[in-house]
Amino acid sequence: MLGWALTFLVVALIAGLLGFTSIAGAAMGIAKILFFVFLVLFVVSLVMHMVRGRGAL
Repeated sequence: MLGWALTFLVVALIAGLLGFTSIAGAAMGIAKILFFVFLVLFVVSLVMHMVRGRGAL
């Protein structure tokens, strides 16, 4: 999912350089949303790992 956020960020930067402001704005918005979703999922995964701990061996 982080790969998608980076892809949309690159698309937004290229579109911004070429002057396509509406496309750049849309791609930047999608990249921002995907980044925050990735961040939330990472934090949830980290908390679950800490709560669960190591299993019995």
